[in-house]
Amino acid sequence: MSLFNCLTCLLVLLWASLSLYLDAMSITRRIVVEMGEMEGEEEEEDRDGGKGGKLLKRFKRGWMWNQFFLQEEYTGSDKQYIGKLQSDMDRGDGTLKYILSGDGAGDIFTIDENNGDLHANKRLDREDKAYYTLRATVVNKNTGMKLEPETEFIVKLHDINDNEPIFTKELYTVSVPERSNMGTSVTQVTATDADDSMYGNSAKLRYSISQGHPYFSVEPDTGIIRTALGPGEMDREKREHYQVVIEAKDMAGQRGGLTGTTMVNITLTDVNDNPPRFSQSIYQFSVPESMKVGTPVGRIKAVDKDLGKNAEMFYNVVGGDGLDMFDVITDKDSQEGIITVGKPLDYEKTRSYTLEIQVQNTQILDTRFLGYLPTKDMATVRIGIEDVDEPPLFERASYVMEVKEDAAVGTAVGSVRAMDPDGYNSPVRYSIDRRTDLDRLFNVHSGNGSIFITRPLDREEAAWHNISVIATEFSNRVPVYIRLLDVNDNAPTFASFYETFVCEKTKAGQKIQTVSAVDADDPAGGHKFFFSLATEGAYRGNFTVRDNGDNTAGVLTRRSSYSRLHKSVYLVPVVITDGDFPMQSSTGTLTVRVCTCDREGNMELCNAEAQTSSAGLSTGALVAILLCVIILLMIVVLFAALKKQKKKEPLIISKEDVRDNVVSYNDEGGGEEDTQAFDIGALRNPEAIEESKQRRDIIPSDTLYPPLRRTAIPSRDNADVRDFINQRVQDNDNNPTAPPYDSLATYAYEGTGSVAESLSSLGSASSEGDQDYNYLSDWGPRFRKLADMYGAEDSDCDS
Repeated sequence: MSLFNCLTCLLVLLWASLSLYLDAMSITRRIVVEMGEMEGEEEEEDRDGGKGGKLLKRFKRGWMWNQFFLQEEYTGSDKQYIGKLQSDMDRGDGTLKYILSGDGAGDIFTIDENNGDLHANKRLDREDKAYYTLRATVVNKNTGMKLEPETEFIVKLHDINDNEPIFTKELYTVSVPERSNMGTSVTQVTATDADDSMYGNSAKLRYSISQGHPYFSVEPDTGIIRTALGPGEMDREKREHYQVVIEAKDMAGQRGGLTGTTMVNITLTDVNDNPPRFSQSIYQFSVPESMKVGTPVGRIKAVDKDLGKNAEMFYNVVGGDGLDMFDVITDKDSQEGIITVGKPLDYEKTRSYTLEIQVQNTQILDTRFLGYLPTKDMATVRIGIEDVDEPPLFERASYVMEVKEDAAVGTAVGSVRAMDPDGYNSPVRYSIDRRTDLDRLFNVHSGNGSIFITRPLDREEAAWHNISVIATEFSNRVPVYIRLLDVNDNAPTFASFYETFVCEKTKAGQKIQTVSAVDADDPAGGHKFFFSLATEGAYRGNFTVRDNGDNTAGVLTRRSSYSRLHKSVYLVPVVITDGDFPMQSSTGTLTVRVCTCDREGNMELCNAEAQTSSAGLSTGALVAILLCVIILLMIVVLFAALKKQKKKEPLIISKEDVRDNVVSYNDEGGGEEDTQAFDIGALRNPEAIEESKQRRDIIPSDTLYPPLRRTAIPSRDNADVRDFINQRVQDNDNNPTAPPYDSLATYAYEGTGSVAESLSSLGSASSEGDQDYNYLSDWGPRFRKLADMYGAEDSDCDS
């Protein structure tokens, strides 16, 4: 049987091939015949033209074509043969040359220049380029002359099914409401095929679903995905997410076509098809009776299978004996019902309450799928009240009492009363919280709650006293506000210091000042002040006071002229009296200065004191001048101190007695090697001074330093110090090299005539033999210590 089938297939293939061959031969013969007829017509036309007396010569076209066809994606090893270009002028002698130009000529397409065979050198893809435009001509190889006009033709690529369908998205994510009817459109998927849609079925697509049955289906031609089950099966609470695989196949879905796939994630969105339900039917709570209003008692919770807004719910109390005692609110975050205290609880009155609480959705519920199920749910809540030993309760939340500020110590202000709310009716003790009465102005009777005064009160210091009274069984307190009633114990005074002026030339009855008053008291009917001029004093003939009746008064002149030189300042006493009982009054003084005014009444010049003060220096100017004087004094003192420091101390302290003074030498010299710094011989003996000793305070010069001629120093036995100094002064005066300024000359010569002679051992001519120093004791107490020192030294040497 299989052999028969194979033979049948072979016969069919042979018949199809033979049919195609015969059709091609007939087409070829038809083209050749048509070309022959056209050539015959052209010859006739040539002959007809010759009849006109003019011979026309015309070339016949060697080829008639406009396109070739080539299959894409050729996989052979040789060049792909496209066709042959043949010219009638080609005699086969090799004198003609075929030339190809255009798209891909020489690279993709080549032509045999001798015989016109056209080949494709590369593998071509129709999806890259569907056709190529080429041009061909024939030229003479020897002369290069074109023998045929250039002709354009097209090489088209035949499409093969080499591209699979591709979806516009690799992954689709869509949603559809749950409980949707069968056939509800979910989304549409689209695929494209790069093959030629105009040739065959290579680009004709068909859609199918390979994963997602039986929940969804897809239309084969459009790719629209639809629900395949009814509302009862598409329930989000049972299954929410679906993954569907869609397949697109070309060749119109026939066998052998290429396929492409895409993934579609479908989510069922929620609809409000489930009512809330309590997890239990009875809830129990207990609270102390002292719990404040608004305090949470407990939480209850209902469950809704829906999501988002569809799961939002609210609770309310619909029944029970605690309907007015408790409230329920909804927690928006957790969707729980919070039971709170609505009114104060009292264990002694009611020890338990029962509530009926209802819950329902805030959104409209879809009842199509509920059937006979209720859309609301109910729960019973039982709340037990626990007893608490409560503190005493005052009869009022606060007390306001009044007492006059002049009330005596011990006066009762009022009383407070508290009771024990428990059934035991325990006694209550009263006390004042001293933190609210730091001055201890009040006290309370511990047994009956009477409040009385312990210290004098003053309303002007504090008009209100807010104290707290504690009622003690445990601890409870009530605020008591005590207001001090005013007593007229303060006299009115001027509202401020008043000072004004009056012109020297004025008119009688001219108002120069308006005054007002203040009073520290606070009468119930308000303040009422009366103003008048003091009864005594010479000022009554100068000024008067007019009461305005509105707690102000005007001061008026009673004369038409005043003299600034006669009296420059008037002190006008004004008596101020209040209208309360007992009546209080005081006298205020208005200062009035007499001034010179212009025609409009503007002040120009007042009394002499004011003129002096205006012409004098201000306080700031005086302070500035004083600071400058102090700075100058400091600078003078500083310069004096610096000058004193620079002043050198004289070598000889006293000018009266040069014999008993010690001369200080600050020049230390250069040591033993410095022989020019100081001549020690002058100290030993004045006679040892060199005659050619030059001055050290000027530059030495041979011409300016002639040898000095000094007279012989008198003998120690005949000369005294005065002669010696006179001799030195004379030498210096006659010395032409002496500087033209006074200089200090120091001499070591001690003079003659001393019994003790020189005390210096340097110039002493006596030997170190034994000497008697007892004569020093006769010189007085100053030398007695010296005699004892030398005498003791000699005695030590003798011993």
